[in-house]
Amino acid sequence: MSESNIVLPVLSGGQVLILWLVLISAIVALGYGLYLVRIVMAANPGAKSMTDVADAVEEGAMAYLRQQVRTMRWFVVLICIALFFMYRHVYSGWELPIGIAIAFLMGVSASYGAGFVGMWLAVKGNVRSANAALTSFKDAMELAFKAGGVSGMFTVGLGLLGATIIFLIFRENAMKVLVGFGFGGSLAALFMRVGGGIYTKAADVGGDLVGKVEAGIPEDDPRNAATIADNVGDNVGDCAGMAADVFESYEVTLVAAIILAAYALGEKDFIAAYGGPAGAGAFAVKLIIFALILRAVGVFSSIIGIMAVRVPAGSTMRDPMRPIVNGYIASALASIIGFFIVNYFYLSDPATGRPDWRFAITASVGIVLAVVTLWLTNYFTHPDKGPVTECATAAKTGPATLLLSGMAEGLESSVWALVVIAISIITAMLIFHNSLALQFYGIALTGLGLLTTTGFILAMDTYGPITDNAHGIFEMGGIHQEEASRTLSWMDAIGNTTKALTKGLAIATAVIAAVSLFRSFIDEAHLGELGVQINTPTVFVGLLIGGAVPFLFSSFAIKAVGRAAYQVVVEVRRQFREHPGIMEYKEKPDYGRCVEIVTATAQKELLGPGILAVFAPMLVGFGLGAGALGGFLGGTILTGQLMAVFMANAGATWDNAKKKIEDGFLGGKGTDVHKAAVVGDTVGDPFKDTAGPALNPMIKVMNLVGILAAPFTPAAIGGVTVGRVFIVIVSIVLLGVAVAFSKKGSIAEEPGAGAATKAAA
Repeated sequence: MSESNIVLPVLSGGQVLILWLVLISAIVALGYGLYLVRIVMAANPGAKSMTDVADAVEEGAMAYLRQQVRTMRWFVVLICIALFFMYRHVYSGWELPIGIAIAFLMGVSASYGAGFVGMWLAVKGNVRSANAALTSFKDAMELAFKAGGVSGMFTVGLGLLGATIIFLIFRENAMKVLVGFGFGGSLAALFMRVGGGIYTKAADVGGDLVGKVEAGIPEDDPRNAATIADNVGDNVGDCAGMAADVFESYEVTLVAAIILAAYALGEKDFIAAYGGPAGAGAFAVKLIIFALILRAVGVFSSIIGIMAVRVPAGSTMRDPMRPIVNGYIASALASIIGFFIVNYFYLSDPATGRPDWRFAITASVGIVLAVVTLWLTNYFTHPDKGPVTECATAAKTGPATLLLSGMAEGLESSVWALVVIAISIITAMLIFHNSLALQFYGIALTGLGLLTTTGFILAMDTYGPITDNAHGIFEMGGIHQEEASRTLSWMDAIGNTTKALTKGLAIATAVIAAVSLFRSFIDEAHLGELGVQINTPTVFVGLLIGGAVPFLFSSFAIKAVGRAAYQVVVEVRRQFREHPGIMEYKEKPDYGRCVEIVTATAQKELLGPGILAVFAPMLVGFGLGAGALGGFLGGTILTGQLMAVFMANAGATWDNAKKKIEDGFLGGKGTDVHKAAVVGDTVGDPFKDTAGPALNPMIKVMNLVGILAAPFTPAAIGGVTVGRVFIVIVSIVLLGVAVAFSKKGSIAEEPGAGAATKAAA
């Protein structure tokens, strides 16, 4: 059944009341976020030498985010207008086409808003956490996590607020409009992830190569001209970028569950099981409301988790991961209890009148998936676990063996992550084995369960860049207290693990949401009877192209980082060469020049990945047909997931191997082992913080484009029309522009590059 033909029953007064209660829970999330803001802002920012550094970081981060909005606004406006005119041909009247277009803008705005708020408090919390380390480990740890909690609670609040408002306005037609909201969130997340990732890693890689390897100075030494850009990058990439990424995961899993609950009305087994069309319609609405209630449960379980992150008073420095794990356990248990309470009071089997516990159990499977994913990621990336220790030890024989070790660990981790996701999907299908419609709703429900604790998960992630910045501000501020420095260094190392954990969860939700959305695409494209038959040549070609796109997408991102890092290296070397007083603290580096370099490159490289994500599925769908587009989406989901986990975990392994050595393992800083580890870290930076995380929104953008384009996609390769030819030509031209854009500015084209090549030959 097509989405345009679905008509839900009129919402009852009790269901409207529940929607208002869900809306209130969204306001509670925003209110708790503001409460955390007051706590963080009340803390002492410390000495002027530290606040000066923090102010420079804040200025650069905010300037970048404003520039990114200006760069992408016309692209967003064009898509908004296109959505309106596309759906004028699907729905009669103006209400739904306008609603879809406005919901798209709401999704973009909410995603940017979540990223902006999280980054704003992160740049306020970093210096305060650094100053708190002078007092105690407890104060620094708890303050950093509270600052991260602001990002989590605003992401949850804005996501739930937007979805609930759309439901209250459009009522029975809300699921038709929510696709636009999810698409807007995903597209904004893609831009935030790619742009922020290029920025942060170009500065980081360039600064490390000159500072640590060539000049032999510490990571955050104020003599390095790239340090401010590096610290700015932590915020625009890991705070704003990840907040937008998790926001769209949070929203898209909800949209998928709502759409699949509505689609159940087109399944004969569902209608028969729930007493005919009227009974099935009423139960489908309950399933939709159930998904929204679970999101409200997540508000309170996230608050419980954040409050549970406590360090015992008077304790000396210990593993910062322990209180974070305790907080997550509290949040997860609260979520599971909430699932069963809601299930008991709201979802009863119409035939027996008793609670149908399958729904609470399936949502709990999502929590189990999250726990196992966290455990796997922690095992492969924690500084004290076997993989990182082996990778660090491999540095004894140089960077080549270290790189091989990290790659091997990343490759292995991607397999186990996929197996865990596959088991979760099969479990959901077994729980609802007697209903095809509920099987796919159950898969979406596992995604809802996994991200129920979104507020806590994002707090855990944002804690990472906050502690990274805190360590950098402490060093650049010239504060000399060994105990506080060790505290911040250890918190920073664990922050790398928490960021990797969040990336693992984001990748898992990307696959769960994509599988759920894939079912929606099948219905929208009227492929229910045929399915996606890969034995058909066009479908197989679509599968091949879809599998290749994540590689091209990753190439765009990594190439951009490499070029920008090259320019940073050249600039930092120039400043050291032309201003020898910098190394003697007699001259101050020009930090602004490095900021300008990475800002310009990040903005320039934004359009290519965005064009690829939107127009590659359009080209396949309109060029080869709906079946080929189904194959394309399947190939993208598979290779995108494997590559994302591989790059995220390999990069985190190399990074923590370096930090393990810097903490004294195998001789510590300044040794050949350390220099080898720095090489591994610089290779892993664009893996774990640029290309890998950006694949998550890319996967969901492509699936949402597939759903939005499905009503207009031809069934097969035949049937040439003027409109179809026009879309294919436009897609080919724009994709060609994206590829050409990725090659523009090659460092091989720089003056003197040809002569250097000939000399080498």
